[in-house]
Amino acid sequence: MDEPKRGKALREGFSTGSCAAAAAKAAATALLTGVAQSEVSIDLPIGRRVTFPVNACHLEGGGARCSVVKDAGDDPDCTHGAEIVAEVRLRPEPGIGIDGGDGVARVTKAGLGIDVGRAAITRVPLNMITVSVGDALAAGGHDGGAEVVIVVPGGVEMAKKTLNERLGLIGGISILGTSGIVRPYSTAAYKVSIVNSIDVAAAEGLTEVVITTGGKSEEYAQRIWSMLPETAFVQMGDWVGFTLGYCRKKRLAKVDIAGMIGKLSKIAEGEFYTHARQSKVNLDGLAAVAEAAGAAPDVVERIRGANTAREAQEIVLASGVNGFFDRVAWKVSANCRAYAEDAFAVETVITDADGVLLGRAAA
Repeated sequence: MDEPKRGKALREGFSTGSCAAAAAKAAATALLTGVAQSEVSIDLPIGRRVTFPVNACHLEGGGARCSVVKDAGDDPDCTHGAEIVAEVRLRPEPGIGIDGGDGVARVTKAGLGIDVGRAAITRVPLNMITVSVGDALAAGGHDGGAEVVIVVPGGVEMAKKTLNERLGLIGGISILGTSGIVRPYSTAAYKVSIVNSIDVAAAEGLTEVVITTGGKSEEYAQRIWSMLPETAFVQMGDWVGFTLGYCRKKRLAKVDIAGMIGKLSKIAEGEFYTHARQSKVNLDGLAAVAEAAGAAPDVVERIRGANTAREAQEIVLASGVNGFFDRVAWKVSANCRAYAEDAFAVETVITDADGVLLGRAAA
């Protein structure tokens, strides 16, 4: 993921849930007034009222179909620019039924807080759509209810850039949001992905998961722990402590950790948030590990003076320092087990950038 430029004021965007609620209100209003809507205002869960431009609005066959184009602001979201469509029909009975159509995923696995078989529209967006459509019905004097179907053209292709399929969300994207807005580079969004992944694994009865620092590390880890199902693998990114804490909450028996020397060397020194802006590689620590593994004094000093952990790795490999990577892996395992207060066993593997196994240890 590209990092934002420093000093640049990043623009907030809006969630798919907000866009769905706005599109649904526009469609309901168009039905009741007989006039296609060009803009619509809704209330967000954070107490802010926002006006959305309506991309398209058509009255057709006793129903209305309106859309809002998602603006994710400066967040690098795969759904930025997506057309979120709401198809609305009135009904005489009170109440508002909400479902997902083409491009909206269906839930096929437990653990996500949505019943299996239902559309992947989470609780807050469901409420936003209900309230927004209800406001339109009240304003139009309609005593009955409405049926709402949310559609996302191209949602199946968008979903290929997400973890939806692994989580059992099949057929498109999810309609999400808790605040109604999207904050650029939000840690909250990443943490939700971590929680969902672990929840699905636990719901499937798994007691062991593999947490990795990214996509490449996960690819290599899947070769090492090939006996585990895909749902056992969780990309934690830089949020090591958060992920370990949630694994403890779910009462897992074993947590495996996979990554490369850069981030894992930070965990070996007791860092549990590994973003480059927040923590640096401790080359003195790596030099001390090399010394304990029997490296010659000149090798130890070269490691201490290296520019990066990757350079330190190359020095170790060229110098044949036996046991170095196993020692680093053991420190990672021991620190993570201590962080979780011995709630589960921990095993760590370190690979190089090509997936070659360098070190492995459990604690």
